[in-house]
Amino acid sequence: MAGRRCTHHHLMLPATACLWALSCALLLLRASSASPHGLLRVGLSKRGLDQHALQAAKVARQEDSLRGRLGASSSSSGGGSGDDVPLVDYLNTQYYGEVGLGTPAQNFTVIFDTGSSNLWVPSSKCYLSIACYLHPRYKSAKSSTYKKDGETCKITYGSGSIAGFFSYDDVLVGDLTVKSQKFIETTRESSITFIIGKFDGILGLGYPDISVGKAPPIWQSMQEQNLLAEDVFSFWLNRNTEEESGGELVFGGVDPDHFKGNHTYVPVSSKGYWQFNMGDLLIDGQSTGFCAKGCAAIVDSGTSLLAGPTTIIAQVNEAIGAAGIISQECKEVVSQYGEMILELLIAQTSPERVCSQVGLCMFDGAQSVSEGIESVVGKENLGSDVMCSACEMAVVWIENQLRENKTKELILQYANQLCERLPSPSGESTVSCEDISTMPNLAFTIANKTFTLTPDQYIVKLEQGGQTVCISGFMAYDVPPPRGPLWILGDVFMGAYHTVFDFGNDRIGFAESA
Repeated sequence: MAGRRCTHHHLMLPATACLWALSCALLLLRASSASPHGLLRVGLSKRGLDQHALQAAKVARQEDSLRGRLGASSSSSGGGSGDDVPLVDYLNTQYYGEVGLGTPAQNFTVIFDTGSSNLWVPSSKCYLSIACYLHPRYKSAKSSTYKKDGETCKITYGSGSIAGFFSYDDVLVGDLTVKSQKFIETTRESSITFIIGKFDGILGLGYPDISVGKAPPIWQSMQEQNLLAEDVFSFWLNRNTEEESGGELVFGGVDPDHFKGNHTYVPVSSKGYWQFNMGDLLIDGQSTGFCAKGCAAIVDSGTSLLAGPTTIIAQVNEAIGAAGIISQECKEVVSQYGEMILELLIAQTSPERVCSQVGLCMFDGAQSVSEGIESVVGKENLGSDVMCSACEMAVVWIENQLRENKTKELILQYANQLCERLPSPSGESTVSCEDISTMPNLAFTIANKTFTLTPDQYIVKLEQGGQTVCISGFMAYDVPPPRGPLWILGDVFMGAYHTVFDFGNDRIGFAESA
């Protein structure tokens, strides 16, 4: 191989690594058929997530550090002009499908991931990684359309890394053939995640800005080769556990049978990931405060849950009765400084300056809640940073309660309760399945419209020995400024809302799933 090299550290949520590792799904490919709209469809069956699979995932996640992926209203037409890639619902929390590489096609199961931009599969030249022997391997010598590139590459994930080299070959996606696509043949996959995962590789659908080795994402190649009627692709994720179909990914259009009403579009605010500016998160119609002036968000099909600032997730946990962990440092801040924080806010002190004025933060507004959040909920690095972070969370909670004209006693009591609901960075927040019907609706404000999630949509059910265990679909992930605060809207959100990725106009559209 040539001496050219490229290295990339790819950011990924622990939920993604976790759910790649889930190993108990039995997924059966059924017969292909053409739809009345001319869209290729492949029926898929699935089994639900169980506790055994969740425990297997946690084992894999132990080696994964906490990190994340970073790097107008109208209705789309063209129901008969696109090309469908059917999706398997991976334990109702991860979705993947099949593509073919080479001529004749060699088939691989890939995760269709809007949070990355490269295509990679195991190579026949992968000799030293167990993962390669447990999955199909691409054999360039058996393809008449293979072209050598030779550039070596490494991508580092939180749960491990892959290394290999670039090649060119035709890629069959649905019934579209993308000519001479640049992709990675992996020669090393160093993680238990890749060993026990049900997927062979990844097909990235992000922007070329985050592509390793300047390889064009598959949609860009489709666009350049004039394979698409429209410069869009769209996801429908089927969250109905009683149905076999996992959903569909449509290139070049949308299927009108998969959504209701019109799509609401928002412009992409930062290319690379599918990022946009959203508004607040509402609990039963009430603001949670932290994103009242807006937050950034990324739509990511490779993340199973919804990930957002710990300050808000603690409020969600309190509202839905989710189990959390107790932070004594947080409770100490509320006990000793709560009244002072309250008085400063009543006196119109800027919230960014409150914690420095009470002596818990060194700089006015210079430290973000997100910078010390792991320390707040863990046992390491206890000290001033922990107290500062706890103070900044308390300021958000107290300020939010002041807007509702609560009494001092109720405000401080609420803040103290939230100190007992902080999500653990290493586990899920469990809830009582019997209480789902009494839980509040949660909603995101996007383009001045409200996108509601019902308890049935944001609670994930696991099966264990014939019994059902329920976990919250919200997990904590803190991204410091200037990139954050940030929400990552994963499959929980995309399952409720049909999503259009319009790369021709650099915008994202959401409509209620049908």
